[in-house]
Amino acid sequence: MKYSSWSAAFFTVMALNTFAGAVEPPAAKKIPYRLEKHGQVRVDDYYWLKDRKNPAVTAYLRAENAYADAVLRHTEPLQAGLFSEMKGRIKQDDSTVPARYGAYYYYKTYRAGGEYPLYVRKKDSPGAQEEIILDVNELARGKAFCQVNFPVIRPDHKMIAYAVDTGGRRFFDIYFKDLVTGRLYSDKIEKTAGNMVWANDNSTLFYVKQNPDTLRWERVLAHELGRLKDQEVYFEADEAYEVGLSKSRTEKYIFIRSGSTLSTEYRLIDADRPAVPPAVFQARRPRLEYDVEDGGGKFYVLSNDRARNFKVSVCSGTSTGMADWTELIAHREDTLVEYIDVFEDWLVLKERTNALGRFHVINRATGRDSWIIFTEPAYMTEVGDNYEYKTDTLRATYESLTTPDSVYDVDLKTGGRRLMKRQEVLGGFKPEDYQAQRLWFAARDGEMVPVSIVYKKTVDLASGKNPVYEYSYGAYGYSTDPYFSSNRLSLLDRGFICVIPHIRGGSELGRRWYEDGKLLKKKNTFYDFIDAALNLVDRGYTAPGHIYAEGGSAGGLLAGAVANLAPEGLYKGIIADVPFVDVVTTMLDPDIPLTTGEYDEWGNPEVREYYDYMLSYSPYDNVERKAYPNLLITTGLNDSQVQYWEPAKWAAKLRAMKTDKNLVLLKTDMDTGHGGKSGRFEAMKLSALEYAFMLDLEGIKK
Repeated sequence: MKYSSWSAAFFTVMALNTFAGAVEPPAAKKIPYRLEKHGQVRVDDYYWLKDRKNPAVTAYLRAENAYADAVLRHTEPLQAGLFSEMKGRIKQDDSTVPARYGAYYYYKTYRAGGEYPLYVRKKDSPGAQEEIILDVNELARGKAFCQVNFPVIRPDHKMIAYAVDTGGRRFFDIYFKDLVTGRLYSDKIEKTAGNMVWANDNSTLFYVKQNPDTLRWERVLAHELGRLKDQEVYFEADEAYEVGLSKSRTEKYIFIRSGSTLSTEYRLIDADRPAVPPAVFQARRPRLEYDVEDGGGKFYVLSNDRARNFKVSVCSGTSTGMADWTELIAHREDTLVEYIDVFEDWLVLKERTNALGRFHVINRATGRDSWIIFTEPAYMTEVGDNYEYKTDTLRATYESLTTPDSVYDVDLKTGGRRLMKRQEVLGGFKPEDYQAQRLWFAARDGEMVPVSIVYKKTVDLASGKNPVYEYSYGAYGYSTDPYFSSNRLSLLDRGFICVIPHIRGGSELGRRWYEDGKLLKKKNTFYDFIDAALNLVDRGYTAPGHIYAEGGSAGGLLAGAVANLAPEGLYKGIIADVPFVDVVTTMLDPDIPLTTGEYDEWGNPEVREYYDYMLSYSPYDNVERKAYPNLLITTGLNDSQVQYWEPAKWAAKLRAMKTDKNLVLLKTDMDTGHGGKSGRFEAMKLSALEYAFMLDLEGIKK
């Protein structure tokens, strides 16, 4: 694009700042850009917003921020009240349940007023003196964004490696801290993925490095303390695959996992001999997905080999190819095995049946099996922090729409459960004041779809006009579980019914549920979501014009598609967080992060059939001259997953084409990325803004 064109765009947008104070929306300059594929020409008037280095782009984003702030200024007292409510429910000086690893109990803790955690430990006993191994508040001082995950503990427990991202684009710098002296080593590894594992020699750290342009996790390197040059251990040449690192529960192996959407391959490194090249466990095959865990002399393999919902096999420690896998737990059509965990005497399977999770426990010596099952109508449960191989106790987490996050220790011999901690919700919360349900409805093609709902018991379900907040994700096979949210109470206490439709594209009803919501069946995801809202209207719970939808990332694609496809007037407002809305243009650009590795999810647009289908639902390409719901769209300038220009272009096009007077608001965080603010309280401010947006539209002023 010539400079004169950019200059014209720059001055046009700058002039818009003047009008923002008068609550006049920005109108981004139209600069037609031709995109041609399969003999078809698309004209993108806002393609120029892709250049983050162009001053006109940042000027436009700031103008949109100013406009959104001006439009929502009258809700600032409501936002402040909501933020105060949300913050007031959080116990500020709080800690996670200590988890034993070796001679220590590790956990994280927050101090009153602190935005970030302290990573700490106690030796020999949970009642011992606390030792701070890393204070993230110190690392975050003076920074707009700071993400630091739990440090990686060296096997001798005398050192940690920790990774810090201060830009929000998920580039982490790795540092080394001596826990005996408190000294920070001079070793520093820049711009990594933050995924790392110690070898057992207490000197070698394996870590993953991403491609600087596409952000694909592609290389595994080994860093030896004190050495300047790191050794490349593995490079993943196939652009459809990404690599990741983990360590076996036995600590005997370091796993290098190469994975695409529909295929995986593992390599094993002997953790005691980190200089020995990795060995392939089972070579990749098209559509073969597997995971592996060491069981001390044998391996347990979770695979989809002739098993759509996955099965469990076992093999020796020396012959690991598929021909040597012996089936242990057969495939079941009604049960999805999500993952496995292995202990010295026990094998634990996380299963999902009838859209609910459970644990399948097998005694490795006798083969006797049992299940750990929960009884609420809608809940989520996962394996928690388990670091010890020789144990008869399983740490598990549990929560539901009315039960706060809970940590249990389960006796694997008896099945007995001990509640170690339940998240304390301040401000007078009583779970018995709320009602959760699991409903089922028939989608337009006859498929029965589950939906989880929660509401305050004082709500009159038969009133026909209750406001509804509807949220889901519906992609990559990720299930949208009915989780607890203390923030959500601010909606429930104001009469909202909150709804999570378990739509196709997730795995709530097994692998079939995922496959029926991807590729050439992707529209099922959108239709299920819309039909869930229509079903609530049919039941008399609500009415058109009182329903609000939200989705983020791939769920933002859901939100964008729903804005185009839903009957006019059904939704009063839609919130699209970091939304993936420019599907075709993004998937045609292999230089954009996270594109080539996702052909098995969305389709390869180089193939005409997939191109046409994606084009038929891509939210940006299907904006029409019609009425739209009120829209609040959020993004981050440093977003590494969904580039900021997708929501920015979408907002500009919506405003130019829609025929109504409803709002289109774009909020860009100029400091962060895909996950938004990093501080525990700062992140609540966006939730308060989004809730205020909905409440204001519903006429609820406080």
